[in-house]
Amino acid sequence: MEIIKTDIEGLLIIEPKIFKDTRGYFFESFSQREFEEKIGPIHFVQDNESMSSYGVMRGLHFQRPPYTQSKLVRCVKGAVLDVAVDVRVGSPTYGKHVAVELTEENHRQFFIPKGFAHGFAVLSETAVFQYKCDEFYHPEADGGISILDETLGIDWRIPSIDAILSEKDKHHPLLKEFDSPFNIQA
Repeated sequence: MEIIKTDIEGLLIIEPKIFKDTRGYFFESFSQREFEEKIGPIHFVQDNESMSSYGVMRGLHFQRPPYTQSKLVRCVKGAVLDVAVDVRVGSPTYGKHVAVELTEENHRQFFIPKGFAHGFAVLSETAVFQYKCDEFYHPEADGGISILDETLGIDWRIPSIDAILSEKDKHHPLLKEFDSPFNIQA
């Protein structure tokens, strides 16, 4: 796998080595050994999958301490615009984001460490999205910031008239109203 650094330290794009022939293709979607050699130690404990239609926007989510999560995300069918926003108080990139198009054709994955809010928008007719987490889901630790916060400067590539959000996601605070539980000034 090839590791591509982004403008924000810790957010990484992963491109697998794909073997193609007349039968189709093959690639390792995850190797614990290679991940730890190239990125660092991690212990994933839960895999999740969602299916969504065009215009669905999920996020921007995180889990509060002590149940923070790192995620390794990918799109196995269709296409999504995947985004991570730095919500670590004291970080030089606080409030900044990285956006990556993940598709069934490019097989890219996006690694999002603890301290980032995460979300995605479905760009194709439907999309199947999978991700690994290094902490179990804890509903009492749910947190989020508004996926439609214009001050974040995210071009979701979906007209706002077509955006489909859950009731929960419609009510997350804007970044300026947000009290981040992540502080790296210690």
